[in-house]
Amino acid sequence: MVSSSPAVSLAIVAAVVLATIVFALLGVHRIKMNPRQFIVGGRSFGTLFLWVLLAGEIYTSFTFLGAAGWAYGLGAPAYYILAYGTCAYIIGYFLLPAVWRAGKEHDLLTGPDFFTAFYGSKTLTVAIAVCQFVLVVPYVTLQLSALQILLQMAGYGRYDATASVAVAFILIALFVLTAGLRGTAWASIIKDILVIGAVLFAGVAIPMRFFGSPAAMLDRFVRLHPQMLALVPGTSAHGTIWFVTTVLLTATGFFMGPQSMIATYSGKSEAALRRNAVLLPLYQLILLLMIFAGFSALLIAPGLHGTQVDRSFLTVVARYYPSWVLGLIAGAGALAALVPASGLLLAAASVFVKNVLGDAFGVTASDAARTPATRVAVIVVALLALGLWLAVPRTIVELLLIYYNGITQFAPGVFAALVWRRADAWSVGAGLLAGFAVAIPLTYANIEPWGINAGFAALLINAAVVVVVSLLRPSGSSDATRSSPGNRPAYRRAD
Repeated sequence: MVSSSPAVSLAIVAAVVLATIVFALLGVHRIKMNPRQFIVGGRSFGTLFLWVLLAGEIYTSFTFLGAAGWAYGLGAPAYYILAYGTCAYIIGYFLLPAVWRAGKEHDLLTGPDFFTAFYGSKTLTVAIAVCQFVLVVPYVTLQLSALQILLQMAGYGRYDATASVAVAFILIALFVLTAGLRGTAWASIIKDILVIGAVLFAGVAIPMRFFGSPAAMLDRFVRLHPQMLALVPGTSAHGTIWFVTTVLLTATGFFMGPQSMIATYSGKSEAALRRNAVLLPLYQLILLLMIFAGFSALLIAPGLHGTQVDRSFLTVVARYYPSWVLGLIAGAGALAALVPASGLLLAAASVFVKNVLGDAFGVTASDAARTPATRVAVIVVALLALGLWLAVPRTIVELLLIYYNGITQFAPGVFAALVWRRADAWSVGAGLLAGFAVAIPLTYANIEPWGINAGFAALLINAAVVVVVSLLRPSGSSDATRSSPGNRPAYRRAD
């Protein structure tokens, strides 16, 4: 054990967060914020900015806490974290250039705009906008839950971190309000550097200190907990069927969120997106170290249960390392919560202002009205997320799976726009209704039929309904309800 100083660790966390915000603000202070700059960064992001933005789906606070926590509490089921990102990047290599082309050709700003361009239905677009807005809130709440854990651990459990979380989150909301997507990209650079350093510490330095090497740690883990290193076969809870269907669900839904669509639109070229799809799997190698961190924590500090497993890795740091080390680790974790939250806030606000207030009601139809309205909406989304976080506590992995179970239901409509000529607004809308009708009750009742992930079962039904309704409708009806992009110029690869 070592002496603890909450003042030192918390001061370092505050310094890391504030320095990152200042760095990002300096990076954008000369940029005039019209809607295209504010929401999609002027469609000018190259490999570096795209890399940190698109990797934000993986390198959030979930990396810090959820991955290690699941390795600590469940063992092998945590391997799905390593698998789904890799599968998602393969999908992204082919999908994202097509989405980018549609965005550039038709000046799209949000995820629902994609559906407007291909299906030409205002009703469908507004419904999707409302659904995406609602679904982003639990994902933001995930970051708040993680931030609370990080601040509590940095304070060595000696005070209630709720007020600090609220202050930090409002601060990041004000940052988004000022800096837009470009500011989030600048902040993501610092965030990823610090997170990679912290993950290397967690997965390499800790096993070396306590076991001599990561290999020695794994050797001891095999001897003491061999049952945790293999998946339970069949339909058992978190068994092989759950594992496969969860990987397929999260890989399919990886780029369906409004924040991912915005990041895709921000690219300056198709080549930049394809290069990123090739490079992004490198992040998965780093994630493996958080599995090591969870295994190490189980050997060093056994006995954590329930939501406590999310803080397993930080428990080891707090007990055995100086306060300044805990401060740096918690500071990196705080950025891993706040920076992705900034992108989520911007995406949710943009969807509501552009597609609900603007497209449906004509309130913010002009560029002059859209930017200030989006800034106000950022604060509204932040307050909603804070309210949900205070009212309905959930574990980090539960919140992540709630988000994916919902957001993946948009995938059939996106893929059908590119490859299924007969799909129209009616078939896509019917599929979404069927998907949500299955996903929502199964998710909240924690039911996995025959061991299948509830969201994946809903996705299969969703896709089947899209195909069946498309085939049942007269062949000319789909063309009548699709706008000009329904002829699908956007999915063909540019020469």
